[in-house]
Amino acid sequence: MIEPNIRGLSVGRQCALLSISRSSLYYEPKGEPEKKLDLMRVIDKKFLEEPFYGVRQMTWHLRNKGHLVNENRIRRLMRLMGLMVLYQKPNTSNGPVAVWCRSFDSIYCNKGDELWDEHGRTNSARMRCVLR
Repeated sequence: MIEPNIRGLSVGRQCALLSISRSSLYYEPKGEPEKKLDLMRVIDKKFLEEPFYGVRQMTWHLRNKGHLVNENRIRRLMRLMGLMVLYQKPNTSNGPVAVWCRSFDSIYCNKGDELWDEHGRTNSARMRCVLR
């Protein structure tokens, strides 16, 4: 891409024509340290066994195995690896949910067994509802 031995066209001019800085031409990436890669392998192996281990439990596990780590490092590595923990989501059943009841088409449920008629009044009859 950039050739240093071109007459009449310096390396600086070639970099300017390509819209890159001259320092990026000489930059050589270091790569990841082997210690970090080993730690990421251990995290990945444990995460495959226990997908519900979050940052705190993973830190506790690694400390018990003899690794000197803290929560911030584990959080950063898990985020870098794209690991998402399986956990119970917030209780979303408390919001208004349109539900169809088997008996009446004009009645819908707001929560659980609560029944409402089409005018927004609570119906005295309690019955099981099925999500639409």
